[in-house]
Amino acid sequence: MEKEHQIFGIRAIIEAIQAGATVDKVYIQKEASSELMKDLMKVMKRGNINFSYVPVEKLNRLTPNNHQGAVATISPISFFDLESLIESVIENGKKPLFLILDQISDARNFGAIIRTAECTGVNGIIVQKAGSAPVNGDTVKTSAGAVFNIPICKVEHIKDAIFLLQASGIKTVAATEKTDQNIYDISLNEPVAIIMGSEDRGVNPSVLKIVDEKAKLPMFGTIGSLNVSVACGAFLYEAVRQRS
Repeated sequence: MEKEHQIFGIRAIIEAIQAGATVDKVYIQKEASSELMKDLMKVMKRGNINFSYVPVEKLNRLTPNNHQGAVATISPISFFDLESLIESVIENGKKPLFLILDQISDARNFGAIIRTAECTGVNGIIVQKAGSAPVNGDTVKTSAGAVFNIPICKVEHIKDAIFLLQASGIKTVAATEKTDQNIYDISLNEPVAIIMGSEDRGVNPSVLKIVDEKAKLPMFGTIGSLNVSVACGAFLYEAVRQRS
């Protein structure tokens, strides 16, 4: 974690949140229960800040300084409002192409996906606040700086984002092995949002129930799945092929 992208100390984190800083995630020491820590918890809940409890050893690895049981990561980018972004893309006469990442947690996978999305003309990437990889130094490096060139939206729930996209006339397509439909047999030459699932469990079953279509990549080897960033690239470049 780059030092310029982190804040340590309970009071400093409270002040950063109250000042409107783009706090990506807060790491809280397990069993910490001071009055000041309780104040931090209240501020985080009001601001809907993503946080997790970790052993003190992790905090000590993040910073050698007196962290008081709390270290926060600060995003190097500002996040976009999804509804405003959808309206802007449609008003500009573009054929929308969005990418939804359903709790992809590895920062390097996230960065690689951002890089491919920028190269394939994706209009915006949508992630969920809880459970998603942070935008940190690893993300920036792996994206080759593309993270600064493509809008990223953080939403409370992926399903709400899907409903909003569908209401805006944008088809939602989930990448999943739980279908007989091949990616090459569905239309991506229309307003569409492609949904990629997490590294370990894929797209959430509750999300699969509400999407418009499901599609998979053909697999001919003995291994049953691809790395999510590789699979995402295959889906996005099929969209490029169809739109060319």
